[in-house]
Amino acid sequence: MPVNLRGRNFLKLLDYTPEEIRYLLDLAHEFKRMKMAGVPHRYLAGKNIVLLFEKTSTRTRCSFEVAGMDLGCGVTYLDPGSSQMGKKESIADTARVLGRIYDGIEYRGFDQSIVEDIAKYAGVPVWNGLTNQFHPTQMLADVMTIEEHFGYLKGINFTFVGDARNNVANSLMVVSAKMGINFTACGPKELWPEESLVEECKKIAAEHGCTIRMTDDVKEGTTGADVIYTDIWLSMGEPDEIWAKRIALLKDYQVNKELMANAKPEAIFLHCLPSFHDTKTTIGADIAKKFGVNEMEVSDEVFESKQSKVFDEAENRMHTIKAVIYATLC
Repeated sequence: MPVNLRGRNFLKLLDYTPEEIRYLLDLAHEFKRMKMAGVPHRYLAGKNIVLLFEKTSTRTRCSFEVAGMDLGCGVTYLDPGSSQMGKKESIADTARVLGRIYDGIEYRGFDQSIVEDIAKYAGVPVWNGLTNQFHPTQMLADVMTIEEHFGYLKGINFTFVGDARNNVANSLMVVSAKMGINFTACGPKELWPEESLVEECKKIAAEHGCTIRMTDDVKEGTTGADVIYTDIWLSMGEPDEIWAKRIALLKDYQVNKELMANAKPEAIFLHCLPSFHDTKTTIGADIAKKFGVNEMEVSDEVFESKQSKVFDEAENRMHTIKAVIYATLC
């Protein structure tokens, strides 16, 4: 049966079937081929989209802007100070106004309930660019990168190392269960995903012949992995005051040469970025000064290694987001 996503929201991958995710990935591969070949694909000329950002971004904003413009869309960016949403105007009213003007709305911000409310009232497709709970557009880029490198997804052994209850880890667990990837969350028990989401993903995984597991043992969690993935130790929106606690909790889960040696020789390293792999950022320099930590979630040696595919992954944000915009608006 042909896949038709026209008019659909893209809020979390729990809402999408494996066949629908497969369709988006195939579209993304084709759009990447066209982009590399210089083939114009302004299929959505005359459409207009708005990017509603309550949290800052590099990759998400740039990917949505370029993807939209490549497809021929007009693109409007609203930063936190350019919208009255939640201040002088309710979320529902803002959604209804934007839905009358634009053909699609991207939201990047706080609780998942906000993007769900926008979708409830907008009347046009709404795309989740990141919430506190889920980051679905990042997931498409991640699995696209894995597929490009290995040629397949089903049966891949995937390990997320670190704070496994954040939005990225949650979404990775979901997409793994949907696409037949064996997912391991490797981190301290207090930073494991919500049990209800784990159980839901285990049920989905059982349907697709893969596994979901949790461990706080680094050796156990990373041995035989095809993919090692990590994220920064302090998620966007969390207070800086907890850096000391988070460093103490996660220092043994740094992705370094020794940890990568547990994985398969052909294993790759992924990271959604930004990354604190050195002291060349203001935050990195500040952490080094306060805590004597020059590399955090990943060592510079691994980040800059041949195994690291983080910039392929970053580029693929654009191609996969293009697929989402096209599929839901065409």
